[in-house]
Amino acid sequence: MWPTGGRKLSTRILTSQLTILVMSMLVGFALFAHEERAKLDSQYRQRALAIAQTTAGTPEIQSAMEYGDSADLVQNTAERMRRAAGAEYIVVLDLNGNRHSHPNPALIGKPVNEPLIAADGRGHVGIDQGSLCRSANGKAPLYGPSGPLVGEVSVGICEHAVSNALWSELPAFGLWMGLALAFGAAASYALAWQLKRRTFGLELEEIAKLLQEREAMLHGIKEGVIAFDRAGRVTIVNDEARRLLRLRTSTLGQRLEDVMPSGRLRDLLVGAEGGPDASVLTDEHYLTVNRRPVSLHGRELGAVVTLRDRTELSGLLRELDSVRGLTDALRAQQHEFSNRMHIVAGLLELDDRDGALAYLTTAQGAEAALSESVRERIANPLVVGLILAKSVVAAERGVTLTLTEDSWLGDSPSYVQAVLTVLGNLVDNAIDAAARPVPAGEEATPAVVTVRLVDDDGITMVVSDTGPGIPPGHADSIFSDGYSTKPGSDVLRRGLGLAIVHRLVHRIGGRIRVDEGPGATFTVELPDTACRAGGPAVPDRGRGTAAAVEERGTAR
Repeated sequence: MWPTGGRKLSTRILTSQLTILVMSMLVGFALFAHEERAKLDSQYRQRALAIAQTTAGTPEIQSAMEYGDSADLVQNTAERMRRAAGAEYIVVLDLNGNRHSHPNPALIGKPVNEPLIAADGRGHVGIDQGSLCRSANGKAPLYGPSGPLVGEVSVGICEHAVSNALWSELPAFGLWMGLALAFGAAASYALAWQLKRRTFGLELEEIAKLLQEREAMLHGIKEGVIAFDRAGRVTIVNDEARRLLRLRTSTLGQRLEDVMPSGRLRDLLVGAEGGPDASVLTDEHYLTVNRRPVSLHGRELGAVVTLRDRTELSGLLRELDSVRGLTDALRAQQHEFSNRMHIVAGLLELDDRDGALAYLTTAQGAEAALSESVRERIANPLVVGLILAKSVVAAERGVTLTLTEDSWLGDSPSYVQAVLTVLGNLVDNAIDAAARPVPAGEEATPAVVTVRLVDDDGITMVVSDTGPGIPPGHADSIFSDGYSTKPGSDVLRRGLGLAIVHRLVHRIGGRIRVDEGPGATFTVELPDTACRAGGPAVPDRGRGTAAAVEERGTAR
């Protein structure tokens, strides 16, 4: 286990959330207290104004202030009302600002310092920094019984009364906040436990370490890796997979159906086509695709696909297969040459020099005739060499390779390398088909492969054989990568050559078709570069793409 460097993840989450909750509650409590205090201040100011208006409406005070006070009527009445209303003071002022009532009798008859503000006939509220205390103040105009303005009534309620009212309300609010805090703490604990369960008990440092190691591993391996969730969306894709599939960096979170063209490769990646270690050919690579479902504790999580680039390996294996074919052909020629030398040696032992000379002349003439027959129809030396090499391989396997009488190919045909690749693959397949053993009970027929090459406003290649032919209904699928009627092997995968031929022919704008049995006939038509109107000539791309995989084993 890696060092956690402190408290556990669940403890950190719980502590953090509780801290946030407490801070939020304190801020909320302070805001509530502030708003409640402002509300109480407003209420007490309005209450002071109401007491002032009630006092100003008292008939005894109105008469005393207009006609003259006698026996301290105003003071006694105001004090009685002050005690009944719970106010700190009720001060009755005349128009000159002199006090006619006050809780402190010593101030009666003395003027106030500020002017009368209720002389405008309206009530006023505010905060009064009076001699008794800081208070919520309300002032109301005082009218006499006959209607004239005779003074002002000022009422104050001390601040400690407002504070006492506020403190009496806070415990109830504090109780509610405590309950909310307890609920939040319980919810935080449940969330921390759930997160701990979702992270399989890993701490933050462990998760970060796993992420770093995963990124280093994914982008450091030579195999492409793509992971999908249960909905088929891409969750992981490493650099090698992006290179092999030419995916954009924005592939994460999307479905492959939205970012890749349809085809066998996409079907293998999304699981529409199954099979372990399936082989698929792209324009640039020969890939081995393996898709496996992923589950954890019985729960389906998605799938992981690995991509292995077998382009170079397959090319080397096919080159080795080509070398083996050449070795077999040379061995056959060696045996044939040894037999001839034995015949010549026997004739010389019998002192039949004329017979030995005639035999050597006949043998040399047969080989020269074959070479000359091909050279008369094919001017390009590369194609001549290919046909002669394939004829030796065919002869070793008991197959006769013939070139039709109407064949003709110039010295510099279009797409020379494409011709070599296509013709080599088709002839190899035809030799394999023609050389197959005849099943028991069937009549054996001569194994023959026929090649026709015509260069006339484009190149036409026709390769036919006397083999078993294409199974009915398989003419469309025979060009799919991975499809083959031949037995496979552990080192050399089948079903690649025809797929390469098909891609190469279509890439340069040609056509290819196959006729079903008896035997198989492949017809390839390549356009002339001079006849490709509307754009530049397409260069020969037999090399540099996936066709190079098969091309290694073509020039024998």
